[in-house]
Amino acid sequence: MLIGALLVAFLLSIFLTPFVGKLAFKLGATDKPNERKVHSKIMPRMGGLAIFLSFFITFLLFTDDFWGQLPLLVGALIIILIGMADDIYELRAAPKFLGQILAALIIVLWGGLEVEFINLPFITDTLEFGMLSTPITILWIVSIINAINLIDGLDGLAGGVSTIALVTIATMALIKGDLFVAMVALIVIGSTLGFLKYNFHPAKIFMGDTGALFLGYIIAVLSLLGFKNVTMISLIVPIIILGVPISDTFFAIIRRLVNKQPISAADKSHLHHCLINLGFTHKQTVLLIYALAACFGLAAIIFSFATMWGALILVAGLLLIIEIFVEKIGLVNSNYQPLLKMLNFKNKP
Repeated sequence: MLIGALLVAFLLSIFLTPFVGKLAFKLGATDKPNERKVHSKIMPRMGGLAIFLSFFITFLLFTDDFWGQLPLLVGALIIILIGMADDIYELRAAPKFLGQILAALIIVLWGGLEVEFINLPFITDTLEFGMLSTPITILWIVSIINAINLIDGLDGLAGGVSTIALVTIATMALIKGDLFVAMVALIVIGSTLGFLKYNFHPAKIFMGDTGALFLGYIIAVLSLLGFKNVTMISLIVPIIILGVPISDTFFAIIRRLVNKQPISAADKSHLHHCLINLGFTHKQTVLLIYALAACFGLAAIIFSFATMWGALILVAGLLLIIEIFVEKIGLVNSNYQPLLKMLNFKNKP
């Protein structure tokens, strides 16, 4: 049944994506080249609509509890509408952000999805979030939505990284016996893989905000469904799974603060831009980031089975590796090398 759902979603996505591409041109949902873009011709975007339609149809075919999952679907529909509006009309940041908050509110308040407490390491008591449960959960959902959106800068990048994250979530859900989370993850995996047939370099269509926001929403919700109200260790698991987009977003904020730019300012200094500037080709850059995402996924699985001390050592090691990597490729800026300077690893001119 799980494999069947994945295959149906995959085939539907392959079938629907060309039609969505034609619709994108008719609606004016196109991406024009500029100084921040890596493509050189007008491309249809809004391809994420094919991912959503494939997901929705397959979900209806393979899930019995449709009405019970209505909050999840309504939230997803709001995200899709916001993404489509942005792909067609290029919305300002404020309405996009409000739409994301509305979708998060629906799944939290109507769907009852909240992180209410965590068990702290080395302490027997739990940390109750109380009134902060709702804003913390909403912050997580909106943050992951935007993290996925920020890495959508190369052909197949956001789709591939999201798929790797979803494979990790599905694997851990199956280990825990959570068939619903595994089912939804596999449906989205199939839908995204079918779309990647047209989106991998050289792309014929872009997923646009329609796809990036939807994938971010689903990943955020599934990670909460699979890991909420547990130990601090388990709460860190989804953060590790999403290590690539979260790291890129975090250092984008640092970069803009260091360079005295607005946090919402767009730039051409994200992870994929830095790797291309180092001489990697478009395809090599995407595959390298896939490999990084897969390493984070594997680390998350290992982390979930580690002892408390083993988990802490693994996190410390990951943070050290991330910082060195960030400084080496100049993700903040070329002068940001505090750790390398301290360790005297900086290359001499």
